Amino acid sequence: MSQQDYIKDIARFGLENDQEKLLTTLNEFIEHNKISKKVNFALQLQSLLKDSLRKQKNSSLQKVGSPSHYQNVQDRETDDLILEKLTSDYGLDNLVCTTSAKDKLVNFLEEHREIELLAKYQLPISNKLLLYGPSGCGKTLASYVIAGELQKMMIVVNLGAIVSSKLGETSKNLAKIFRRAAQEDCIIFIDEFDSLGKVRDYSQDHGEMKRVVNTILQLFDYLPQSSMVICASNQKEMLDDALLRRFDLAISLELPDQQQIQELIKLVLKEGQFTFDRKISMKQLFDSAQGLSYYGIQKTLINAIKRSLFAQKHLRSTKLRINTQAWNELLKQEKEALDLK
Repeated sequence: MSQQDYIKDIARFGLENDQEKLLTTLNEFIEHNKISKKVNFALQLQSLLKDSLRKQKNSSLQKVGSPSHYQNVQDRETDDLILEKLTSDYGLDNLVCTTSAKDKLVNFLEEHREIELLAKYQLPISNKLLLYGPSGCGKTLASYVIAGELQKMMIVVNLGAIVSSKLGETSKNLAKIFRRAAQEDCIIFIDEFDSLGKVRDYSQDHGEMKRVVNTILQLFDYLPQSSMVICASNQKEMLDDALLRRFDLAISLELPDQQQIQELIKLVLKEGQFTFDRKISMKQLFDSAQGLSYYGIQKTLINAIKRSLFAQKHLRSTKLRINTQAWNELLKQEKEALDLK
């Protein structure tokens, strides 16, 4: 069947309220998209289907205290703690980083692709990953790459909703998220993890930070092998030592050097639609961009492309020429804004 045929059948069975045929066709459509290599779309449909079935199961009249009643309550509670549920189209080719960092990521991904082989020999799976380094150096992007490469759904934790001023509430919120992720066999991504996992000798909050760290340690210890948690931090030195030891792998993502700046430029310009209006040496470019993050360099280059596009929109040339001087000026402004010399 073609995609149009599936959509027509889904619409017809939905309008006819024939749930059995609708579910059968939806499952077939999901498999069709997986075979057609539209995996992310298939995962999104699968997640919608699971959520809908769970809500239907729990929407009927329930006895308070029954398992279905508790499941319905838990789903509503965790929805507020999730910033986003997503799939990703990113792959390793979208990430510019050091050779060491990329090698570690490749090995990490290989473990999850070979879960059955490792299980055969009763070997554990590395499923707790820490990404650390300066802001804008690819920690969030790396998490998207992992989700994309493994074709898994990712839950982005809403840190503002997780952290509570009520005594013990932060720990309870964390437990809810980990329980939800275990049920759905997906990735948990926690950004700014240092705000949760600070060293336990801090005296503020009447020992609340100690309780939060102890809860994370327990949740890490009992995390199912099929689930995964990725944490990102700009301040690794602020994290509790016992918590650092629980991570199976820690990957440093640092500011780009000259070679990585060159790779980033090639990645941004890979479609070949843009070229520079004059030659610029990599040394000159490195001097202009040194100290900036990947995000800062990419942002200024894209803004330079936009400005050049607006200035040349009436020209008939098929290839846009990027104003090199404008980009250098944007790099200078970015460094000044960050108080970099």
